[in-house]
Amino acid sequence: MKQNPISPTIPLNRDGVHHGFLKLPYSRDDSAWGSVMIPLTVIRNGEGPTALLTGANHGDEFEGPIALQELAATTKSEDITGRLIIVPGFNYPAFRAGTRTSPIDRGNMNRAFPGRPDGTVTEKIADYFQRTLLPMADLAVDFHSGGKTLDFVPFAAAHILEDKATQEACFAAMKAFNAPYSVELLEIDSAGMYDTAVEEMGKVLVTTELGGGGSSTARSNAIAKKGLRNVLIHAGILQGEMQLEETVSLTMPDDDCYLFSEGDGLFEIMADLGQPVARGDLLARIWPLDRTGQPPMEYRARRDGLLISRHFPGLIKSGDCVAVIGVSAA
Repeated sequence: MKQNPISPTIPLNRDGVHHGFLKLPYSRDDSAWGSVMIPLTVIRNGEGPTALLTGANHGDEFEGPIALQELAATTKSEDITGRLIIVPGFNYPAFRAGTRTSPIDRGNMNRAFPGRPDGTVTEKIADYFQRTLLPMADLAVDFHSGGKTLDFVPFAAAHILEDKATQEACFAAMKAFNAPYSVELLEIDSAGMYDTAVEEMGKVLVTTELGGGGSSTARSNAIAKKGLRNVLIHAGILQGEMQLEETVSLTMPDDDCYLFSEGDGLFEIMADLGQPVARGDLLARIWPLDRTGQPPMEYRARRDGLLISRHFPGLIKSGDCVAVIGVSAA
């Protein structure tokens, strides 16, 4: 296997607080010997667990970068036992552009694993995480929200896995995050995911969906910060008492939880996020764009549950996700 060209500008294994970059050489029109400089903080205090903390896996999702920037700026080495590896802008080119995928190569970081050391910029970043950073970690927290195209009730999630020991450890960390909703998630497209790379190594993973619309709110940012602190306390890295409130436990047992559009049009949502729905309830209508006097396409719930996600923009295309239903795990 070829060596990855990325190099850290700071030590990964030295005690103290270190701020720097992951430096990826990238020759381009405006900088022949240029580099992609991915901001990085490593905080270490003796022996203990390592948490690998990432935001902006998709570049239009902002709660993670905000929570991680604050953690990096305010945490002292004596506050922790073990190590924090903090990367607020995982897919840094996408983060700078405010887009889901990288403007350099259109790479979706969450479909690029295990990556390639001699591949595209996105694949090189994925390979560095796969072969260098992930093996160091005991716990990974990867923040997501709906970006510009989806909106979610604020939830922490862990995946339903074949490896039940890893699944239970992930579920425990998800419960420690203590978002308003906690979802046992059946992933519909797991190939190439960062999540899959973490879980296949037997590491503990917590992920989130904390809102959407291509921005964040005071509430969603506060949920991210509290949840991050809780998980680090749960892992024995940060000292203190977890802040625990009531959470709604949900699961995603099958594909009937998802609805997808079969045409283009004007999107009309018919139920609000967090609202209970029953099988057959009308969730959305899609009106034609190019004529009047025609009935809309109707999309109805295929099972009972709660509406936990919806399409966000006012227009929708064929194949877009219309809505997602979560089912009570109680």
